[in-house]
Amino acid sequence: MAPNQRIVHSGSGRAQKGFVSTVYDEATNPENKTIVRSLLIFGAGVAFLHSSLGEFLLPPM
Repeated sequence: MAPNQRIVHSGSGRAQKGFVSTVYDEATNPENKTIVRSLLIFGAGVAFLHSSLGEFLLPPM
């Protein structure tokens, strides 16, 4: 006599989200608002200092 077969489903049956959609959902989450804002300001500061406009901050020689 053949044993009974069991079908095992992993997860809840929903398709898993991709990396980009997960990052977007977390970035637009109101709980992460201050972290996202801080990262954007930091990135803008680094971009400014790396550009030629950052040389205006140097003292004259």
